[in-house]
Amino acid sequence: MSDIYAFDLALDLRAESSQEVLDLVQWHLGLDSEQVPGGDLSDDSNLDAFPLWSGRGAAHRIGGVLLGGLVHGTRGWALTVRQEIHSEDLPELKELVEQLARHSVSDGLIGQIRFHESELPDVLFNRSGTLVQFSLIQREEVEVLAD
Repeated sequence: MSDIYAFDLALDLRAESSQEVLDLVQWHLGLDSEQVPGGDLSDDSNLDAFPLWSGRGAAHRIGGVLLGGLVHGTRGWALTVRQEIHSEDLPELKELVEQLARHSVSDGLIGQIRFHESELPDVLFNRSGTLVQFSLIQREEVEVLAD
């Protein structure tokens, strides 16, 4: 059994987001330097740091494609991520997404996270700069397009 989660994120960062925030996102996407932005690799806390969103190509457990991109758009910086995340990396992921929510102009639904063997994800919302995670509990199957 594997402790892999499917993670999807789509949000817009403010146009005036600091270079530090943009560098951090680019590093996690695998688009920038090998050094952790704002971190000292000689510091023991950064020795195990690695880009969480640098996977590309076919997913191993969750199906579909691993991807990540950051582009300048009409509302600021558009970020989209779809990755496989190991359970050991969930604290770092949560910290990163909380930081991005504080710099986001996207309010409401911004993503989801799902244990790869589960049918339903937890959904991620940005509520005025605060990350909120809701669990979807399926009590019974409902046919949405029923006659």
